[in-house]
Amino acid sequence: MDFFEVVHTQRAIRRFKSDLVPDELIWQIIDAAIRAPSGGNTQPWAFLVVRDSPKKARMADALRRDPEEVAAMQAEAQTFDPTRKRMRMGSIALRENIAAAPVIVIPCLVSPTSPSRDMTSIWSGSSIYQAVQNLMLAARALGLGTVMTTANVHIEGLIRAEFGIPEHAMPVALIPVGYPDGPAFGPTIRKPVESVTYWDAWEATHERARTASQSS
Repeated sequence: MDFFEVVHTQRAIRRFKSDLVPDELIWQIIDAAIRAPSGGNTQPWAFLVVRDSPKKARMADALRRDPEEVAAMQAEAQTFDPTRKRMRMGSIALRENIAAAPVIVIPCLVSPTSPSRDMTSIWSGSSIYQAVQNLMLAARALGLGTVMTTANVHIEGLIRAEFGIPEHAMPVALIPVGYPDGPAFGPTIRKPVESVTYWDAWEATHERARTASQSS
């Protein structure tokens, strides 16, 4: 696929068919992930591929154990506009039924040294989240759906125990992977690029900056 078509049509996919995802496609998307840049080219990452149904079920069960938190998320969703409400309710449903995804990839930050040794630092995150995005874009190019979730923070103890993750590694996301079930890829709705772009100074208005760049 054309790169820009991939970028413009990648969406969060939260419903998956039960079809198995071939091993070679999983290898492909992880191979794309490791092509990402990292601080000092240290490549401080590892990718845990979860296909085992009982293990996926235990993660899903753990995410359901806090009914108060789920109720709070549902109540919050009622205050959103219809589009955001639908997205939030989809997120809640995915969190409760994440075991339905054929594959879950858990990217882990491993012994980072550059630009920070602090695994909780945004600077260390800069050395793995680019790899995560590479993985998701590669999945889109192959017709696979993904969604970026950080539900791992709520069940990190279980994840560490279930998969034997050592202390020098930290899960940074749970990424379901599979073939979309129902409406899938398509144009994404985002703020106009002019509304988030400044040229040479933050104070310059978007329209003036755009006009100036076009006339130069």
